[in-house]
Amino acid sequence: MAEVLVYVDHVDGAVRKPTLELLTLARRLGEPVALALGSGAEATAGTLGEHGAVRVLTADAPEFADYLVVPKVDALQAAYDAVSPAAVLVPSSAEGKEIAARLAVRIGSGIITDAIDLQAGDEGPVATQSVFAASFTTTSRITHGTPVITVKPNSAAVEPAPAAGTVEPLAVSFSAQATGTKVVSRTPRESTGRPELTEAAIVVSGGRGVNGAENFAVIEALADALGAAVGASRAAVDAGWYPHSHQVGQTGKTVSPQLYIASGISGAIQHRAGMQTSKTIVAINKDAEAPIFDLVDYGIVGDLFNVVPQLTDEVTARKG
Repeated sequence: MAEVLVYVDHVDGAVRKPTLELLTLARRLGEPVALALGSGAEATAGTLGEHGAVRVLTADAPEFADYLVVPKVDALQAAYDAVSPAAVLVPSSAEGKEIAARLAVRIGSGIITDAIDLQAGDEGPVATQSVFAASFTTTSRITHGTPVITVKPNSAAVEPAPAAGTVEPLAVSFSAQATGTKVVSRTPRESTGRPELTEAAIVVSGGRGVNGAENFAVIEALADALGAAVGASRAAVDAGWYPHSHQVGQTGKTVSPQLYIASGISGAIQHRAGMQTSKTIVAINKDAEAPIFDLVDYGIVGDLFNVVPQLTDEVTARKG
């Protein structure tokens, strides 16, 4: 069976959920071979093997931490040369898409970004994408070279499938461009204890209707009760009520959780573009004519300051 190369996103050996989703999708196409780089790379083998990786290629070098992107592209190319895969799968993070694009250019292959599903086809993998602000769903395949595909988080359910997960060191020769952009400082992001926005299974977002930074505590309380991430509309972010890193929309982050709760968000196309592929959408808005209601699975016409606390209390009570 053909092998499929999967680029691993991990933090000091802790494999992030989008990679496990990639392994699930990769098994539809062939036998997954994982590439883990940097500190803790070998520690990923257990988790990767449990989710279908027949081999785990590992490499660690100062370049992966000290310089941006290119050293990782060099390593992915080395893995590509060693494996000769039927396809290369990469998580659709900002860095992941840059790595994938650079690899595609190097190996002369086509690339598909932000896929939301993958299936095996007679002429190679067939990718499903949600395009033009999620107004259309397309299916496409690469017609030249080895398919390089990035996949959005929450595109597949994680399905364990134990495999060998044999660790194999990978020799990487860094190119002259590898040291072109040096990391000169790092500032740790303050942890909220909530899941990463783009990876969360549940997202609770607030918009203009929240009417102030201090009122986002109502949104955060519901998110914490649900174990969810907190999002914000562009209007809320532009007003300075919530950090830009939490903006959901065309100029922010695209999310596709199992459940999306929009509170005080009118539903402008800019916001819809970032969340309308969510599996179930619930909106809370006191304007019965708000465009968001055209999109939702469940809508509540009411004041969010009455509805959201009641919802939080009910969730908390049922958990108890």
